[in-house]
Amino acid sequence: MKAQEIRYLLNDHARTFALTLRILPRSLREPLGLGYLLARASDTIADAGTIPRERRITLLEKLRMSLSGGVCDAWQPRILSGELNDSEGELIRAVPQLIAALQGSPDRKELISLWQSIVEGQLADLTRFPSELPLGDEELENYCCLVAGSVGETWTHLIAKHEPQTLLRPEEEMKRLGGEYGKGLQLVNILRDRMEDRSVGRLYVKNDDLPSLYDLAEEWLGSGEEYLTGLRSGRLLMATALPHDLAVRTLRQIKRSPEAARVRIPRREVRVILVRSLYSLCLPRRMNPAS
Repeated sequence: MKAQEIRYLLNDHARTFALTLRILPRSLREPLGLGYLLARASDTIADAGTIPRERRITLLEKLRMSLSGGVCDAWQPRILSGELNDSEGELIRAVPQLIAALQGSPDRKELISLWQSIVEGQLADLTRFPSELPLGDEELENYCCLVAGSVGETWTHLIAKHEPQTLLRPEEEMKRLGGEYGKGLQLVNILRDRMEDRSVGRLYVKNDDLPSLYDLAEEWLGSGEEYLTGLRSGRLLMATALPHDLAVRTLRQIKRSPEAARVRIPRREVRVILVRSLYSLCLPRRMNPAS
């Protein structure tokens, strides 16, 4: 699959993330864009309520087996007419091409490992719910680690591989912070969507636990803030800081309106965040080769 086709799919299926990718140095756009689309494809299957749950589990089990050996065969889930909308169907039909691009990527090993972790989390979610019992503390952290902490770690490894001059701290320390940062972003998503998730039988957290979960989310996002201090100013810092700034504001809104069906950050606030971070793009290249 050509880079132009990957960009088209990203613009159609991940507009916000596509904007983030444009900020990144060129060396990171393709692997991270490809990794996102692969994870989005398996997530589309996991969340497809029109496909019987047992068949969704079977489809993802086949993918997990394919990934377990560090390779990925041409996984092509068979979808019946009417089970996905047009946009979702387009993404699933593109899976063989995405896998072909994965096989030819110099970052294949890292992306396969990341996808495997995310699929483990998606399967854990499918087999655990629906249930009237919320996740325990260890279950919740493990789930956040599988589907988002792994992203923070892989993001860091790819930075060290392609743009090492932007790291101000040792890679292993940054991977640890990146993993916690990812968990924080996922926990904020869980808190934001808990009412909607509960309506479909996914009880991730109890209302009685909200105060302690707010503290945990702030702790993990605090690791994200520390992570940002380990990056030189430039495109990478701007792209990495955007999710943090949005998550901090989202958590603040959740705490103000805990009974809201779903909080949203006003567009004007998002624009302010973007404008404030634009200075990173104006640095002379000699100050930061990745800017």
